[in-house]
Amino acid sequence: MAQSEREKMAAGAWYNCVDAELDALRAVAADAVFEHRSLRPVERGDIAPRLRTLLGSAGEGARIEAPFHCAYGFNIHLGEGVFLNAGCTILDTATVSIGAGTMFGPGVQIYCPEHHKDPVQRRAGLEIGRPVTIGRNVWIGGSAILLGGIEIGDDAIVGAGSVVTKRVAAGATVVGNPARLISG
Repeated sequence: MAQSEREKMAAGAWYNCVDAELDALRAVAADAVFEHRSLRPVERGDIAPRLRTLLGSAGEGARIEAPFHCAYGFNIHLGEGVFLNAGCTILDTATVSIGAGTMFGPGVQIYCPEHHKDPVQRRAGLEIGRPVTIGRNVWIGGSAILLGGIEIGDDAIVGAGSVVTKRVAAGATVVGNPARLISG
């Protein structure tokens, strides 16, 4: 039996992102994000009700400031006390795990999807999702970009505006584009 595009995406295989089922899932996420952005802060709380329900998991005290954007939501897992500042975007075509106590500055972006390098395949909507794993007590500075397939170890620091393209060791500090080690 042929796999659906959603099943291919979940399996970490190449899939066509121009798909009715995936469009519908993105629409559900867009509605949840709209509610999160539109509710008064006192009504929204740490995470608006529809967005909290959509997320794969959210530990106690996890907080997402508005505005926020995600592709699907169900691939996002937040540990206890995670803080995402205003303007963060997570394109969660693969699992995104963020460890307890981790904090994001404003405008941090996580890009799991990788579009096909062949232009014909790319125009046809072929992409693959690469997971992102972020450890505990990590600080990601404002406007940093994390590409799919990376892992950031516990207690690491990513400087503001950095573009992380490869693994960051526990306790390391990286800065720049591409991010490079300055300590740890």
